[in-house]
Amino acid sequence: MDDDDLQKIRQARMQELQQQQASSGGGGGGGGSNGGGDKQQQEAEARRSIINQILTPEAVDRLNRIAMVKEERARDLENRFIMMARSNELRQRVTEDDLIAIINMMDKQKAEEGKVVFSRRKGGFDDDEDDW
Repeated sequence: MDDDDLQKIRQARMQELQQQQASSGGGGGGGGSNGGGDKQQQEAEARRSIINQILTPEAVDRLNRIAMVKEERARDLENRFIMMARSNELRQRVTEDDLIAIINMMDKQKAEEGKVVFSRRKGGFDDDEDDW
């Protein structure tokens, strides 16, 4: 990802934050439930905009298909990509192959976290001690 794309992402995020500050600072108590829905819709639209800038169209399509099956998983991937873009870890747009590699890496990490290792002590609790 080149510097121009990253600059666009940063500007979009700054505009999003400014809009959030303006909407939260100026509203009294008359917003009701519509204010929360609009805010969520704006956040979702901003996320989609950032993801479309970070990922190639094929990768966005695959991410959308993942979201149809597991919404939480897709949200985690989106968060990861947005964080990577903000920390300048991405040098180019993420392709579908890169997306698959990241998914596999996440699966491998989860598999390693879920392992349980039993270490048995040898000699600590032998029956031989009972014969005294």
